[in-house]
Amino acid sequence: QMQLVESGGGLVQPGGSLRLSCAASGSISRLAVMDWYRQGPGKERELVAKITSGDSTNYADAVKGRYTISRDITKNTVYLQMNSLKPEDTAVYYCHALRLGSSLYHYWGQGTQVTVSS
Repeated sequence: QMQLVESGGGLVQPGGSLRLSCAASGSISRLAVMDWYRQGPGKERELVAKITSGDSTNYADAVKGRYTISRDITKNTVYLQMNSLKPEDTAVYYCHALRLGSSLYHYWGQGTQVTVSS
């Protein structure tokens, strides 16, 4: 069973940067989509960035131009580079993956806390 483990979260001041990592226990080359979600206090879970097996990317409007998602299949890891962070970026960030087959398989990480505060 695929496991996803996030790391890299922490406390950062507004305008700062963080790089999140999502390490998979198996090959990510067969995953159709890997993406990052976030959920802030009292908010719904929100898709922030996604990357496909063909390395196409999409971003939520709120993070476009500030976040970059990337994938390293040799390390079975997906990254989320977050720049120019704002207090409203504060959330638990979750890594998610979708595997296509005869059934659809979803995998979720445990999440990593990102806090943007002065």
